[in-house]
Amino acid sequence: MCIKTASRRKNTILRVISGSAKGHKLKTLKGTLTRPTPGIVKEALFSIIVPKTGGSHVLDLFAGSGSLGIEALSRGAGFAVFIDRNPICCGIIKENLAHTRLSDMAAVYCMDYSDAVKKLHREQHRFDIIFMDPPYNKKFVQEALKLLTNNDIMKDDGIIIAEHSSSDVLPEICGRYRTVDCREYGDTMITIYSKDGRDDL
Repeated sequence: MCIKTASRRKNTILRVISGSAKGHKLKTLKGTLTRPTPGIVKEALFSIIVPKTGGSHVLDLFAGSGSLGIEALSRGAGFAVFIDRNPICCGIIKENLAHTRLSDMAAVYCMDYSDAVKKLHREQHRFDIIFMDPPYNKKFVQEALKLLTNNDIMKDDGIIIAEHSSSDVLPEICGRYRTVDCREYGDTMITIYSKDGRDDL
């Protein structure tokens, strides 16, 4: 059962919450093509994964503005890879990395997430944390979980963090990945998976 948390008014300005780039505003794509993670959700998420963040290798799938990966870098992650197929989003991610002085710790792949995951697998990348924040209610998370099952790029003690609509029901088990935590914030839900249900958060 997921833990429900009272939803508070969302801050419309996207900022880095903590760490070396704390307080820096992040540029976002105008319009409805992207949906940045609300500050209250991001803050709660990183409070859960604090032990995992330092020195970690991070993958930000469906990166949008790069907010999650940049927050991880600001809090001490060692390196982050950002994936988005929209060239405008990729440009914004690079601008945000430059603004926060984190460009040297990151790579941006402007390509479809499926092709990117397969490429990372071929190149034998391994990640400690994989963020997935795709458009809501389009089954991207379920498809990405299956893709990651067939193209293993996560370390054995790594975690997958999926942000999705609270109305979008995700499987508790997908291949080796099992749900170890679940939090609900209004219409947003965070589901965390690990390999074989390892619960060492």
